[in-house]
Amino acid sequence: GGNPRMGAEGAGSLAGALGGCAALAHLDLSDNKIGDEGVGKLADVLAQCKALVHLDLIGNAISAEGAGRLAGVLGACSALACLDLSSNAIGDEGAAKLAAVLGSCSTLTHLDLTINKIGPEGAGKLVKELGAATSLTHLDLRSNSIVAGHTAELKGSLHARLLV
Repeated sequence: GGNPRMGAEGAGSLAGALGGCAALAHLDLSDNKIGDEGVGKLADVLAQCKALVHLDLIGNAISAEGAGRLAGVLGACSALACLDLSSNAIGDEGAAKLAAVLGSCSTLTHLDLTINKIGPEGAGKLVKELGAATSLTHLDLRSNSIVAGHTAELKGSLHARLLV
């Protein structure tokens, strides 16, 4: 019965095992409730995963703190093409922390931040930083707290690449 979740402790154990996995290309930890603590433990080793192309952290109770820990290592993930952080709670602060580093990730093509309590401020920072990221083909900000008037401005900046 039930659906056991990995949690922060399990993420710590996994992080220990991942330290030697330089060739890891796809990591899907969706719906494991690892939280900020678990993301912090993973972040410590993700920088060593140079071949990581796809990272799914959907539905893991990650807040701005966890987004900040993740942002601190994403620059080292030189192959990262797809980052899915949908169904978390990073908010404006977390979006700003991610935006500061993701704008310089030349391989990032797909960023999903659906359902993350991001408002106009966080969305604006994402668009400002990611607007020059020519590799980015898909930015999903649906089901956040972006007001209708701001949506048109965002779409104008990123053209067809943005879903709000």
